[in-house]
Amino acid sequence: MTDTRSYWVQTLDQIARPVFEAAASNQLPQVMKRYTDSLASPLEAFARSFAGIAPWLELEEVPAVEASLQAEYREMAQQALAYLSDPANDQRYFFTNEPGVSDQALVDAAFLAHGLLRAKTQITEKLPQIVKDQLIQALKSSRNIVHHNNNWILFSAMVEAGLDVLGSDFDLMRIDYGIQLINRWYKGDGIYGDGEEFANDYYNSFVIQPFLVDLIKRYPIIVTNAKIYDKELPDLVMKRATRFAQYQELLINCDGTYPVYGRSMCYRFGCFQHLAQACLEDFLPVDVTPAQVRSGLTAVIRKVMSAKSNFDDHGFLTVGVFGAQPDMGEPYINVGSCYLALQVMLPLGIPADRAFWQAPEEDWSAKKIWSGQLTHRDHAYHEFPGL
Repeated sequence: MTDTRSYWVQTLDQIARPVFEAAASNQLPQVMKRYTDSLASPLEAFARSFAGIAPWLELEEVPAVEASLQAEYREMAQQALAYLSDPANDQRYFFTNEPGVSDQALVDAAFLAHGLLRAKTQITEKLPQIVKDQLIQALKSSRNIVHHNNNWILFSAMVEAGLDVLGSDFDLMRIDYGIQLINRWYKGDGIYGDGEEFANDYYNSFVIQPFLVDLIKRYPIIVTNAKIYDKELPDLVMKRATRFAQYQELLINCDGTYPVYGRSMCYRFGCFQHLAQACLEDFLPVDVTPAQVRSGLTAVIRKVMSAKSNFDDHGFLTVGVFGAQPDMGEPYINVGSCYLALQVMLPLGIPADRAFWQAPEEDWSAKKIWSGQLTHRDHAYHEFPGL
């Protein structure tokens, strides 16, 4: 299925290139002034893009047709990270809640940290020590932002994981707190509350599940607060993650559309980050094949990309779900925010010779159901009492 992978790579390049080129040439803060007065937007645009394409940057062996493009993006990532972390840079990126920045800096410091984890070998470890030190100080400066009592607790946790992967001292208690509190907010059937209350939106995929999965894999036993149930928690988190991936696959309609509801839908196909991560990290349900997910996600990407006004005259994403629909955006949404869309590209970190890319096309669940094919019924996931 090399044509499908090539399409994904071309789409990645179309979306990410304006951001990466501007960031690598130290122009992104100036460019983003065209769109918003928010001083957080340059970090938003780059960090979200970086986190989405990081597994592809990390992949050691890509097809020959991708190699030069991947090398170019690796170089641009290195240059961008040097510029954005340099405290003497006159094109500043903001990691603290200074006037005009707001609390948003913590959010995108966390997405940047997630990218550093996802591209640990090919990007993070190859950074010059001076850039690592600058990034450490930048991430630490975000600690002065008090997180909200919802999914934001995982932003604080992920910042600490980013410090860890950079070789810095870090606060394991912040990671412990985030994991334990999210676990306390679990509602059942693979879904967490965004705080104490349940919100019917895509934030389990935008933030909660992807962050929690990668944190629990990196820190399976929280040594600062070890309890008996901590030993069970990693397994529970992954079972819930698998169930939620199954639910996400069911959301893909026959024509590649998907339900639009809840906050932040202008992140477009970034709402399938968790399903994409389940493919990358191999925790799909046993009755959902990589080929059907690839086919379904490709249909989603093609449908969204068929809109005529997804990009402005400069090649940057517009605010909207299907083309430019500015009224679909919340007050915190700007052009930089929309680059969370690139989280759907996580499977490009899967080697090209694996089943995800090589297995024949296969109908996803909605197409099987609505064409009358034999298929399995859905059922809820219930955990054993007492765990």
